[in-house]
This record gives sequence, C-alpha cells and structure tokens, in this order.
Amino acid sequence: MRQHILVLYLATSALDSDVVGWSRYDGTGRTHPTTGDSDEPPYPTGLAALHDGWRLFQASQLLPPQSGHEYDVSFLKHEFFFEKLEESSRA
Repeated sequence: MRQHILVLYLATSALDSDVVGWSRYDGTGRTHPTTGDSDEPPYPTGLAALHDGWRLFQASQLLPPQSGHEYDVSFLKHEFFFEKLEESSRA
C-alpha cells in the first residue's frame, strides 16, 4: 500500500469553508506534486474531500494571535492533512 497525501489550507478552521491553497503528494510515484495541478483546487472544501474518501489525519491547532499581532501576515494557519491508501506495484 502507498499513501497519497492532500494538504488543504482552508479560509477558516471549519471543514466546510473554502479551500484557499493546496498541495498533493503521491507515494505511488505515478504523479509529481506540481504535475497536472491547475488554478482550481481539487475540492471546494475540506468536507468535499471527506465525501470523496480522503481520511483526515491532522488539523492545525487553533492558536489566537498575540496581542498587537492580529493583522500580521504570516503562514496559512488552517491546514488540514488528508490521506488515501492505494495499492502499488512498486516493492
């Protein structure tokens, strides 16, 4: 079995909020992270990925901003990791 990883960055901490960024990684070696990706996210929401069979295995901690830093630009903080397992012919 090989693992497919899908990282979705959502607009809020809710799984039904819009996807604003994403990355994909294919443990089978059949695709590459940047091959075939478009400007459209693979799913409109994290919930849609769950409906398609992806398993959620990690979500970012919800940490409030420090006082005085509420409007600082930084990393995308609503990050969710999903996986699918697939048979692979590789040993």
